[in-house]
Amino acid sequence: MTDNEDEKESLYDQLGEDDWALIIGSDGNLKGMFIPEGKDEDMVPESIVYIMENYFDIDFDDDDEDDNNDLLTSKTVH
Repeated sequence: MTDNEDEKESLYDQLGEDDWALIIGSDGNLKGMFIPEGKDEDMVPESIVYIMENYFDIDFDDDDEDDNNDLLTSKTVH
């Protein structure tokens, strides 16, 4: 191993207590979002909302339950 490999930390190790993270696969598709403990989707930072709406076509403002269920089945977000 090189020195750089010894110093690599996992994503979880790099996150602070209140940090959020988007997980994007090698194909550029959204794989998931890390939500800090005690937070929920109403607390998502505006920058993440912007990225998810504009790049991944996910609408956080859609209040219709039926549309939200369709959204979750058509896109894989963990």
